Amino acid sequence: MPAYAVIGGQWGDEGKGKVIDYLAGQSDCVVRYAGGNNAGHTVVNERGEFQLHLVPSGICWPGVTGIIGNGVVVNPEVLLGEIAGLQNQGISTDQLFISDRAHVIMPYHILLDELQEKARGTGAIGTTGQGIGPAYVDKASRDGIRVGDLLDTKHLPDRVNAAVAMKNRLITGVFDGDSVDAAEVLAKCQAWGEQLRPQVRATEQMAQDLLESGKRVLLEGAQGTLLDVDHGSYPYVTSSSPSIGGAITGLGINPQSIEGVVGVFKAYSTRVGGGPMPTEMHGQSGEDLREKAHEYGTTTGRPRRIGWFDSVAARYSRQINGFTGMVLTRLDILDGMPDVKICVGYRADGQDLDRFPANTALLERCEPVYEKMPGWMEPTASATRIEQLPANALAYVKRLESLVGCDAQIISTGPSREETIAIEQIIR
Repeated sequence: MPAYAVIGGQWGDEGKGKVIDYLAGQSDCVVRYAGGNNAGHTVVNERGEFQLHLVPSGICWPGVTGIIGNGVVVNPEVLLGEIAGLQNQGISTDQLFISDRAHVIMPYHILLDELQEKARGTGAIGTTGQGIGPAYVDKASRDGIRVGDLLDTKHLPDRVNAAVAMKNRLITGVFDGDSVDAAEVLAKCQAWGEQLRPQVRATEQMAQDLLESGKRVLLEGAQGTLLDVDHGSYPYVTSSSPSIGGAITGLGINPQSIEGVVGVFKAYSTRVGGGPMPTEMHGQSGEDLREKAHEYGTTTGRPRRIGWFDSVAARYSRQINGFTGMVLTRLDILDGMPDVKICVGYRADGQDLDRFPANTALLERCEPVYEKMPGWMEPTASATRIEQLPANALAYVKRLESLVGCDAQIISTGPSREETIAIEQIIR
């Protein structure tokens, strides 16, 4: 059976957790392939509300295997706490497995993240301070410690001592921070290794075996395409690849095994942290929409910036990922608005732009070109059939399909599984 990828089409926070939870019921395995605990997915179902940061969002379905792939950077303390919390809520984690190739977020990574962000001053990126970036730096520079290393009791002390000595020179010499105690770090690593040992696997082989045996594998994206380290609004991006390329390398499967790539889009736009956002709404209208939708980060609690739907950015995401369809979330938040706007182009320096620019300074100068559509007074909240949508809401959906370049397969009308309009089957 093939794999299916579910990827954020905007700046993250598109509601992927609800979508993954919904689709996991039709799957045999759900895989997180990138990012770390800087991502947060909220899942609401009959068993309660769950805030997930590392554990795949399919964990609430009995019998569904969960995999944390090699492309994820793992903070063991966060992961162990999340596992304990799920177990306390009656959710089994017996079928949760972690790649032995996944890199570990060490205590010095978190410290360096804080020190580096502080040193940027007014140019701060707006990281979550969770050590994600420094962990990926060590991965790229071949200085990282992987989950499998935590189980290697013979060589772990030398690895940790060498890493801490190197980082302490950076922490104290460049950032004038307090050094990290190597013995404390080693003790943590040894404890983590023993606690995680039963769940550590060669997950790339697990995934390949599942696919070859006819099982359905769902690939869970974190963050969004516009935060991709290569394809996003650099440098205001995350440190991994949330796009389709990251799904392949972050699990270790071949491209031919992916049957569908689904882009998840909010019916409007949000962004957390710094960086350009051409359609950002300023003033009371943005504040009102934020409060109505409770747009605050799952991981940080920071208020999200609010904007109208940006079809230029969305079309770019579709091109990067090759979306075979899209999921539209939070349509109900626009209920009751007299009119709605869609950004259909940019204008900068006296010229019209119809593509998402790589140059961040240019993107900051972009002014949105809007198309206004009539809103709808009738509610879409909790609708389960396309026929229940008001005519203007359906016209809005159809216009987004036309501008993005792919059809809506699912429309989410609320946070729970049941509040879903399934237009076309995604997993076959």
